[in-house]
Formats: sequence, C-alpha cells, structure tokens
Amino acid sequence: MTDHLHLAMFLAAALLLAITPGPGIFYVAARTLAGGRAEGIASSVGTGLGGMVHVTAGALGVSALVLASAELFTVLKLAGAAYLVWLGIRTIITARRDGASALAGGDVAPPVGALRAFREGVLVEALNPKTAAFFLAFVPQFVDVAAGSVALQFVALGFVSVVLNTLADLAAVALAWRIRQGAAARPGLISRLRQGSGWAMIALGAGLSLARRPAH
Repeated sequence: MTDHLHLAMFLAAALLLAITPGPGIFYVAARTLAGGRAEGIASSVGTGLGGMVHVTAGALGVSALVLASAELFTVLKLAGAAYLVWLGIRTIITARRDGASALAGGDVAPPVGALRAFREGVLVEALNPKTAAFFLAFVPQFVDVAAGSVALQFVALGFVSVVLNTLADLAAVALAWRIRQGAAARPGLISRLRQGSGWAMIALGAGLSLARRPAH
C-alpha cells in the first residue's frame, strides 16, 4: 500500500489528530458523566461508525460531491451544528435537574441507555462535514496511486484513522468514568461537570455552523 515511512507518518499524524478534542470526545465524555461507562462505550462505538460513514462516502466520491456543492455542504453543516447544540442544551437541562433533585434527596432521571447513546454517537459524527473534509484532505496524501486500488487504500487508511479516534474516545470515557466515580458523593460537582460538557457541545456546534466549505 504505502512504504514504511509514509505509513509511520500517517500513523503519527492520525494519532495527533485523534487526541485533539472534538465533538466526539466531548459527546462521549458527557454521556459517561450522565449515564455511566456503558453509555460512554456505546457512544464511542457510535462515533466510530459515524466516522466510517464518511470513509465509505469518501471512497465512493459522495463526500467530494457534498463538499463541491455549497448548498449540500451548508445543509449538512447546519444539521450537524443544530444537533450538537440540541444535545448540549439537553445535557445542561438534565444535569441541572438531576443535580437539584440529588441535593434535595430526590431521584434523578434514568440513563438514556446504551442503544440511544450509540445512535446519537453515529449522528454526531455522521452529520459533521468537517470529518468528511478531513478524510478527503488528509487521507489521499498517503495513498500510493501507483500501487492501484486507490479506493481500497482510502478505506483501509480511513479505517485506521477511525480506530485511533475511537481509542481516543474510549480513553475519554475512562477518564470521565474515573471523575464520575471520584465525585459520586458530590452530586453538585457531577452536575457542574455535565453542564460543562453540554456547554462544550454547544460551543462546538456554534463553531461548526461557521465552518466554511474547503476551497478547491
């Protein structure tokens, strides 16, 4: 596929990009703080599948079509931004309600469940045109055209990138779970952490709404 140097460069760059905080990391952290480790893991798998949607679309040329069309890019961008903002607002409202209830000795809302966390994770990543732009701008640099099977190389390299991203998300889940466990006796702190995650998702959604279509 590619020589060892190009592969090493790809892995280094992909790893650096994977550990850079983005919508996926903030979402899985929020889900873990809100619903526990199972929801965090399910949402991480969901964001990974959402990433593979972009990899497959990129290999088939669909992502290039979306990025080439100002209208399609804007629709996808605004849908993804609105979804992130909605998730952030819902996270904040639920965190405040649960925090107040816990401090008053009442019950908190039940977790949303692993299946819903998984579905939301897929949508968070699949509705992010920046992910499509990333795969189309980044992965082709490491494809060896002379080796043939360009689409297959694209999918293979994209899959490796998605795996690294998912591992980074799982690391965020582990960290959020430890924070949740350490703050188990402090519902007010958990509420503030969940609200912080919600605000981070809102900020990411606002940033996504301002994203510009990559120049060609």
